[in-house]
Amino acid sequence: MFYEQRMSVPDSPEQLRSEYEADLEEIIETTGLDQISLLTGVDEETLEAIRTGETPSLSLEDAAQIQSQGTDDPDPETIETMACEHLLLGMSTAVLDVDAVESELGIDLDAKEIQQKIERRAPMSFEEYVHLQHVIAGNAP
Repeated sequence: MFYEQRMSVPDSPEQLRSEYEADLEEIIETTGLDQISLLTGVDEETLEAIRTGETPSLSLEDAAQIQSQGTDDPDPETIETMACEHLLLGMSTAVLDVDAVESELGIDLDAKEIQQKIERRAPMSFEEYVHLQHVIAGNAP
């Protein structure tokens, strides 16, 4: 589950995202695409893309909405909060500041944007989350 604390990551952000999308796909398959769409507000086209192994544009909030439909998963707000808090905790553990994260990040975010997104003062895409987590957990001792 993407909101759990990670101390290691696969070789690439794409592999990490693939792991998380497999979890989301399982939830969609188990609960049903129509039911997930009804319960979360995430459009069926996006859910179908996840279900068929594509990589759709997805916000962290939408991913949390889908994840919250899993067995024993917390509510979406808690999932999103935990995900971001684990990024901050990971930065402390790895002794990284936002400038260090920016220097290793494979996407175009500056240090200020990274800080705002991790602190939830700006919306974060799931893609951004995965890239941030990959850098942060990849630097953990």
